[in-house]
Amino acid sequence: MDEAIIETQLFINNEFIPASTKETFDLFSPHTGKLVAKVAEASPEDVDHAVSSAQAAFPSWSSLSPIERGKSLKAMAAKILASQSELAHLDAISMGKPISDYFDGNYAAVHFNYFGEAGYAQGHTSLNTPGFMNMSLRQPFGVVGIIIPWNAPLVFFSKKVAPAVAAGNCVVLKSSEKAPLTSWKVAQWIKECGFPPGVINVLSGHGHISGHTMSLHMGIRAISFTGSTRTGRAIQIASARSNLKKVVFELGGKGPALIFEDADIEEAVKGTEHSINFNSGQTCMANSRIYVQESIKEKFLEAFVRAAKSRRIGDPTNQTTNHGPQVDKGQYDTVLKYIDIGKETGKIVLGDEENSKPRIAGESLTIHPVTFTDQPESSRIMKEEVFGPVVAINTFTTESEAISKANASEFGLYASVYTKDLERALRVSKKLESGMVGVNCASPTGSWDLPFGGWKGSGTGRESLLESMDHFLETKSVYLRCPGIGG
Repeated sequence: MDEAIIETQLFINNEFIPASTKETFDLFSPHTGKLVAKVAEASPEDVDHAVSSAQAAFPSWSSLSPIERGKSLKAMAAKILASQSELAHLDAISMGKPISDYFDGNYAAVHFNYFGEAGYAQGHTSLNTPGFMNMSLRQPFGVVGIIIPWNAPLVFFSKKVAPAVAAGNCVVLKSSEKAPLTSWKVAQWIKECGFPPGVINVLSGHGHISGHTMSLHMGIRAISFTGSTRTGRAIQIASARSNLKKVVFELGGKGPALIFEDADIEEAVKGTEHSINFNSGQTCMANSRIYVQESIKEKFLEAFVRAAKSRRIGDPTNQTTNHGPQVDKGQYDTVLKYIDIGKETGKIVLGDEENSKPRIAGESLTIHPVTFTDQPESSRIMKEEVFGPVVAINTFTTESEAISKANASEFGLYASVYTKDLERALRVSKKLESGMVGVNCASPTGSWDLPFGGWKGSGTGRESLLESMDHFLETKSVYLRCPGIGG
């Protein structure tokens, strides 16, 4: 039986309301092609309304103690944990993420729980100036804007909203038009969890309308965005044109993985195949470039292709599926375009036959895993982010050659090194131009308490349990003359 069509609204000032223009847009399942939701399209006037609500809420919210603010965050963590199956289903029907891979609920709960107890902004004091007792203060910006991507919406909702409100800010969040349903669901719990009106406002809509308005808005003092480098550049320009907002970006990637001849090939295959094909390749830190030392090329390639062929492709709402469709027809067509481009410049060893079959209207937007070899380092497949299950496997002879090839990119988010030589691992890790490096592991492997972010075109700023709140705090120095304090 077909599911009922969901109708979403905007969440502003603790109330669900239609868009001021009454406009909506349709959201279709990338697997079945069926209409799953009619989603409210936020207008510039709706952004103004949300910002005004956040501004009104800020004085009282920021004056609460971290413990008082934290009660609502911890309540949200509990709601998310209790509703993981529903949240997983909403992402599966909206953007095709398999429920079998859904870690997002636990991830989100960790962030809301942690920042429910860690919202203690710390300045410092100084007696180094004779006759003065000086201090620095960390204070919230006021209203901050958050724009999240479609590939892991609940992950980015939590890792940005939780530290922002824990620090005392009020938030205007825009979900992606491709995957708005989990943000809409979480918004239903905001009032119930005790957040006062205006503290968290959740908008849905397209970037060129509401996202652009947020980037230019004079009432928003900081903005955190995860998405493409192209959009990040547009947001930065708009922020500079308006009020020089503080910007924090986690952007695209073209991750390299270096497989040295002494590596555990089984582990290297397991890690790198998962990295590129997890979430159907729709992850910014996927290792879409793999460099294998020449002496083990054939052994690695044979094992990698075998692993990629074992992907269980199908309905993302089925627990046995681990490879679902691309998010929508636009992304599906983009990946197919890159496959054609790659076939012109290199050799395709997996995925040609499966992805060359004509697609019938209404069929799943699934791309079978694709593996290329012998791609020129200057080719578009090696330089541009595909954002699909497409990997290029090339070779190297020496360590310096491997490092040079890995660094020949305008991206620098996540790199991997597979070797049993500890000195080599440390040496190569230092030389790789990347914000994160996995040694004998691949993305999405990370650590709660280490900075997440990229070099070069992959972003600015860092996010983690220990780093994120800092982005949502201003710094103020106070010079207190106190002659009797001595020198």
